This record gives sequence, structure tokens and C-alpha cells, in this order.
Amino acid sequence: MRLYVSRRNSVIICLILLIATFIAAQNLVTKEDLAKWPSWLPKGHVTLGLDLQGGAQLLLEVDTDSVLRTQLNNASDTVRNTLRDEKIAFKPVTINNNQLIVSLTRQADSALAQQKLREALPDFAITAEDPLNFALVLQPTALSRIETQAVNQSIEVIRRRVDETGTLELSIQRQGANRIMLQVPGIKDPKQIEERLGKVARLTFHLVDETVSPEAIRSGQVPASLQIVPMDQSSEMDGALALQRRVIVTGADLTGATYTLHQNTPAVSFQLNSLGARRFGEMTRENLKRRFAIVLDNKIISAPRIDSPIFGGSGVIYGSFTEESAAELALLLRAGALPAPLKVEQNVLIGPDLGADSIEAGKIASLIALVMIGVAMVVFYGLLGMLANIGLIFNGIMLLALLSLLGATLTLPGIAGIVLTLGMAVDANVLIFERIREEMRNGRSAILALDYGFNAARGTIIDANLTTLIAGLILFLLGAGPVQGFAVTLSLGILTSVFTSVTVTRMVIGWWHKLARPQTIPL
Repeated sequence: MRLYVSRRNSVIICLILLIATFIAAQNLVTKEDLAKWPSWLPKGHVTLGLDLQGGAQLLLEVDTDSVLRTQLNNASDTVRNTLRDEKIAFKPVTINNNQLIVSLTRQADSALAQQKLREALPDFAITAEDPLNFALVLQPTALSRIETQAVNQSIEVIRRRVDETGTLELSIQRQGANRIMLQVPGIKDPKQIEERLGKVARLTFHLVDETVSPEAIRSGQVPASLQIVPMDQSSEMDGALALQRRVIVTGADLTGATYTLHQNTPAVSFQLNSLGARRFGEMTRENLKRRFAIVLDNKIISAPRIDSPIFGGSGVIYGSFTEESAAELALLLRAGALPAPLKVEQNVLIGPDLGADSIEAGKIASLIALVMIGVAMVVFYGLLGMLANIGLIFNGIMLLALLSLLGATLTLPGIAGIVLTLGMAVDANVLIFERIREEMRNGRSAILALDYGFNAARGTIIDANLTTLIAGLILFLLGAGPVQGFAVTLSLGILTSVFTSVTVTRMVIGWWHKLARPQTIPL
């Protein structure tokens, strides 16, 4: 009968449960001792959250002035291009007191110039001293919108940099106009977070102009189309290079970045989107034997020579990287560039919000709930309820193992998700056992009742848990902090509960029936 699980499948299920038990048990060992274990062993550990064990708290200030300067520089380029397109003669555009100062050479062009600039720069207001001289000022509503966007974008980049997997249960809140409060549980050294957030991670690719002499680079006497960019300290080369200002590829064109090895040395492999891949391919095809520079935060980290066209949108960034610095760079590139530098105004360690008594009370309450669930299953379903409790125990072990592998941080909302998951796992067994009772009332034999009960309830169990899983995924995508932590534990718990109720409980009951050969089911 289909009730019995084949020997091969039984071995696979038992192996999965054994590995899960091994990983879950690693939480009884400290992280320091776990690091001494052989590297080939699977390792995992759950960290207590900020409300249970404390962590780091950082108050960050977004440099909105740099965002304003970037907007003004971009607007000045727009002014020059617009006036050139209209054949309007003008003097060099200057920036003074957050204003763009435009001076024309012919008074007859004033009306046309102002009209075209209003169309090209709708966020700027024009104030004219005389027909030949006028200023462009960023309107207050536009300035407020730009600052808000910079802060919101910074929050998302911070979240991706500090908690790429979404398991640390960060708390990130905006404070005031340009400040962000960040709380990271389980961190013993806040300097680690500060260093990671101290890099803007703005990546650009430029062609190197090798016709410029070293003397011109040292003196800074280069054409306006070029810029002098220093080499990064970690680079194998010293000094600076003259780069074309034209940007070929930016970090916004990246779709992925991972740590890798290049000629047995640490490096970062990257993948570009279709637009970036096309531009990069054209650049390498048209500039063979020339060098191009990879610039990170206004410093050259690598300047390789183009030996052949590079198509496909992938490549490798290599230099004097260590394993840690290469992995860190890959993480920063995946998270994206900050729209503005961050200034750390406060960086402190904080204690847990809950006292030891509250934590202990939470543990006792969870334990009592689990015991009562197990007792209720035995009271209502007898021996089968007791066998179902075995699957319930392994459900909790598998969930703890998955959270350990993810390096998840466990807070009270996460614990609530675990307890809710265990209760939902019992619901699956209730569906199965009630269907078995129904089959017994219809006169089926013990083996047929068990077989039909499991098979008939499987579809209902999967449908019910699938809808809850969709809700958990939506919570994870739209939520933040503790909400994401609850969604992670709930979603993982749904997967483990379906696995244990459909396979583990069935296997255990199948073994019991094979040994006992009962004529009736003791429900």
C-alpha cells in the first residue's frame, strides 16, 4: 500500500532529520567553540535579538548638502547643453550660495533662454537681475522631495548592507529631516557596522588617457574632459591616473556581485544588466590594448588593460584584495551605492529591553504551550496523537536548524512565529486524523483508512499552508524589522510543518502499522 514509505525514501528522510538535529544542537555550543570545528561540517547558530540580549545602536546623519551639490552640478550640465542646443552664447555657468548663475552675451537671447531653461529644469525658479544675468534656485518643495528621497534610499541601502538575508531583525527609523536611527542586535563591536556604512560604494568605469604625462598629472594641468583620480591604497599601483570624465558603466548597471578567485587570489566577479553589458562590450571592442579604470568612491581600485572584447556582461575586479575585503566589496556592490555620505553621530552598545525574568517567563510560557499541544493530541487521538507528536518535535528541530543555517536573530515576534507554526503543524495532523476517522466510519480496513486519510488530506494541507506562505512572503517583502523576522519564522515553519506532517508522521505511523498489524485504528 502507498501508506508505507519505501526504504530509500525512509533513509533520505532519516538522514535529513539527523542533519537537522545536528545543526539545531549546535546552538548548545558557543560561537567561539563552533568556529574551531572542521570547516567541512555544516554550521549554524541562532542569535538572540536586541530585545533579548542588546546590541549596537547608531545615529546616522545623511549628508543632504552633498545631494544638493550633485543636483546643482547636474543642473549646470543641463543648462550648458540646453543653451548650446539653442545656439545661445553664454559665459561659464557658476554655482554660488546654492544657486546657478547664468550670464548671456546677447540681450536678445534672454527670453528664449529663460523659457527653455524653465522647460528643462522645472524644479528650479529663475530670478533675473537684468536681461543678461539671472539665477536658477531650487524650489523649496523640490528640495524637500530630494532630501526625503535621499534619506529613504539611504535606509534601504543600509538595510541591504547590514542585513542582506533579512534575518537580523534590524530596527531602522527616520528621525527628523536627515537622521536615521539604526539598531542591530547581537553586535559586540559597533565599529564593524560603522566601517561598512562609511563607504558610499559609488562604482564607475572610465577609460584611461595614457597620453597625459606624469608631470601633468602631478600638477593637475589636464584638459577639462579629463579628471585626475588617485589610486586606492590597497591597489598594487601608486599615484594617480588621468581618466576620461565620460562614465561607461555605473554601479546601477550591476545585477550581481560575488566573491571569487582570480589566479588564486581573492577577487570580485560582477554581472551587468543588458544596457550595461552592451556599453561595456562596445567600449572593450573599440579600445583594445587600452586601459580602463574601475573607480570606487573616487579612488581607482583596478586599472586592467583590455586584451580582447568582453561581451556577455560579466567580468572580474581584481587587485590587492584579502578574502575579507573582497567579500565586503561584493556585499557593498550588491547593496548599491548610498545617495550621500553618512556621518555617524552616535555609536553605542545598548542592553536588552527585557530583563532576565521576562525572558525566562517567555521560555516557560512557550514550553507550557508545547506540552499542552502534545497532551491534547494524545487525549483526542490516543496512540496516533502520540506518534504525531514525534513529527511535531522534529518540526521544531528542523525549523531551528533552518534558522541556524541562516544565522537568524531571534526576537519575541520571531518566537511568536515559531509557536504559531507548531500550532499550525498540529492542524495538519488534525485534518489527517479526522479524515481517517471518516474512512473508518465508512467501513474501510485499518490500512485503507490510514492510506486514504493521508492521501485525501494532503491536498487540503498544501492548499491551506500555501495561502499562509503567500501572506508570509508579503509580510517579508513589505514589512521591516520585527515584522520581517516574524515572516521568516512563519514561512520557514510552514515548509517544515508540511514536510513533517506529510512525510515524517506518515513514515512513523507506517512503521507502527507494519509492526503492530492492528485490526482497527485506536483513535
